[in-house]
Amino acid sequence: MATMLEVSGLYHRYGGGDGTHLAVDDLTFTVETGELACIVGPSGCGKSTMLRCISGLIKPSGGEVSLHGDKVDGVPEDLAVVFQDYSRSLFPWLTVRQNVEFPLRWRDIAKAERRSRAEEALEWVNLPGVANKYPWQLSGGMQQRVSIARALARRPALLLMDEPFASVDAQTRFELEDLLRTVQAQNGSTILLVTHDIDESVYLGDRVLVLSKSPATIVADLTVDLPAERDQITTRESPEFVSLRAEVARLLHGGARTPAGAGD
Repeated sequence: MATMLEVSGLYHRYGGGDGTHLAVDDLTFTVETGELACIVGPSGCGKSTMLRCISGLIKPSGGEVSLHGDKVDGVPEDLAVVFQDYSRSLFPWLTVRQNVEFPLRWRDIAKAERRSRAEEALEWVNLPGVANKYPWQLSGGMQQRVSIARALARRPALLLMDEPFASVDAQTRFELEDLLRTVQAQNGSTILLVTHDIDESVYLGDRVLVLSKSPATIVADLTVDLPAERDQITTRESPEFVSLRAEVARLLHGGARTPAGAGD
C-alpha cells in the first residue's frame, strides 16, 4: 500500500519571547492510501493547529509534510477540508448545488462537469432532491452532509476532517459516522479525521493515533482490529471495541500502553 500522507518532525510555535507557545511538537506519522485514520487528543492539545499545518493553511515552524510524495507548500489542489462548524462554511445565499460546485469554479472544469460532479457527490451523501434548496432550509445534519459533498466533489487525494460531527445531536452523529464509512469504502478515499471523542475514533478508524496534552506529540499508533462492516449497537458492545476504547482512554489520561497479552 502506497503512502498518501507523510508528516515528519512537524512542530509549530506561536508568538515569540516570553509569550511563545509550542502547539505541536515533533509529530511524525504516515497515512496510507485508502485508509481512514483518526487522530484523538484532549481538548486544546493542538489538533486543529496540526491540521492547518498539514493542509498548508499555515506554514509550520519546522518539520515537513508531503502529500503523495510532494512537499506541501501552500494548500494542495487535491486536498479538501471539512470543518466542524458547517453553518459558517456554507454560503447561505447559494443553493446547495452552487455550494457544492463552488470550489470547482476556480479549476479548469466545464460547467456541465461541475454540475455532474455536484449531483454525484450529493447522491454519495444521500441528499438527492435538495440541490435547489438553500442551506438554511436544511437541518444541521443535512448541512454537514452538504459540506462533505462539497469536499468529495473535488475528488481529493486526501480528505481532512476537523471534528466534523461535534456540532450535531447524537443520533445525527451516528448517521453521519456510518455515512462516512460507507462513502469512504465506496470511493476508496483517504481520510484523516481529528476528534476528541474516543468512541468515535475507534468506531470510524482503521487506525487511531493518540495525542498527548499540549504540546501535541503522538503517544500511540493503534490498529483498529474491527470488521469493515460496523454497526452502532453491536460493534460498540463487542469486547474488541470496549478493550480498544479503554486503551485509548488510558493513553489520553497519561497511562502507559497495556502490554500485549496482559489480562489474557
